Amino acid sequence: MFQRNEDFNILLATDGYKITHWKQYPPGTQTVSSYLESRGGKFDSTIFFGLQYYLKRYLAGVVVTQEKIDEAEAVLKPYIGDHFNREGWEHILREHGGRLPVKIKAVAEGTDVPTGNVLMTIENTDPACFWLPNYLETMLVEVWHTITVATYSNRFRRLLLRYLRKTGDAAGIDYMLHDFGYRGVSSQETAALGGAAHLVNFLGTDTIAGVELLREYYEGGDCAASIPASEHSTITSWGQEHEVDAFANMLTMYPTGPVACVSDSYNIWNACEKLWGEKLRMKVLGRDGLLVVRPDSGPPAATDAKCLRILGERFGANENAKGYKVLNPKVRLIQGDGIDLEMGEEILDALLHDGWAAENMAFGSGGGLLQKHDRDTQKFAFKCSAIEIDGEWKDVWKDPITDSGKRSKRGRLALDLGSNGLLTTVAEGATDDDQLVEVFRNGEVLVEYTLAEIRSRAKAAADKE
Repeated sequence: MFQRNEDFNILLATDGYKITHWKQYPPGTQTVSSYLESRGGKFDSTIFFGLQYYLKRYLAGVVVTQEKIDEAEAVLKPYIGDHFNREGWEHILREHGGRLPVKIKAVAEGTDVPTGNVLMTIENTDPACFWLPNYLETMLVEVWHTITVATYSNRFRRLLLRYLRKTGDAAGIDYMLHDFGYRGVSSQETAALGGAAHLVNFLGTDTIAGVELLREYYEGGDCAASIPASEHSTITSWGQEHEVDAFANMLTMYPTGPVACVSDSYNIWNACEKLWGEKLRMKVLGRDGLLVVRPDSGPPAATDAKCLRILGERFGANENAKGYKVLNPKVRLIQGDGIDLEMGEEILDALLHDGWAAENMAFGSGGGLLQKHDRDTQKFAFKCSAIEIDGEWKDVWKDPITDSGKRSKRGRLALDLGSNGLLTTVAEGATDDDQLVEVFRNGEVLVEYTLAEIRSRAKAAADKE
């Protein structure tokens, strides 16, 4: 599904104005060094993830051909005039066989990096192609999305850990935030990238595209799972008078394992108390598996609290070692309506107030998880920080008088891991422990990370909560 389309033209995968930039650098320019960072934003650190996909799918191998050069010129001449750098691209084709003469260094995927630090650098390896690093900015900066979703999902894991540790244990955390976001994104690729980023931190998803991406690009293997679950169409098709039969059918069709059933089609209180809690109670208790009841309307925190109270009365609840109530192990609750970090915390607070352990709940998140972000959520910026002119390196930076927050870094950069375990941006050569690893050079991906490695790093970051 995600193999490179032969029709994809890297020459056209840039901002229109960048077509003209090869004429704008100082005479004698040989090398441009640029970097990516999160300048700040909603969170004070980010989980780096997703670059490997872009490198392997779009930048690796032969990406420049004569046909693509001709196509680009045909598209760009009427678009922006006689500014297309045909000679530069034909140089890449002739001297490099169509492979991109750049080197990219980046922090290991899955690493939690404090904001304000370099995440990735890029330099050209052929002096004739000094214009290429920032030409590729447009595509490389798209990694903001996978980084932001991985970070957001990791923060949700930290939120859950905080409440789980206070009210019980965290044994089931890997399945407590389920990705409901497939339908809520703008494209198949957005679903795949965001879905994969979520799976850095959890195992539950209904976004199959994310599973596919991880299998193809990160040795993901059997990286995620879902369970049989109803939707309103499958329940309401039975009619209101036969809602209990629709519920019973779910238990019959899936006699073992977990099964989730949306239960608010008509009256969620009646569903919990009378249908699940009386008419189907013995069937639920006798089944070899877990019933997950899903309310999907109303104020989430208040609705979930009342559902738990009713289900506790009907199915029983025990007090755990920390003094919080845990439902009968045959029944749990999942909330998937309007879930984001803030709503998740509101619900967990309500449960805590009512004496319920956090493990009674699971969450499903859609747009709040995969789509409700933009590049400014974490203030991602890609800037030139150094330039080599006639054999001499010079620092490059911006420092706008109107906004000190947009001051950029200067010089060729490294990411130092100090003896205190903190990551800090320093000048290249100023550290013996640079965490930026060369992952790409001249069309070849040099380092590949597996999902297992990435998950290990991200889990370690969350476990500090």
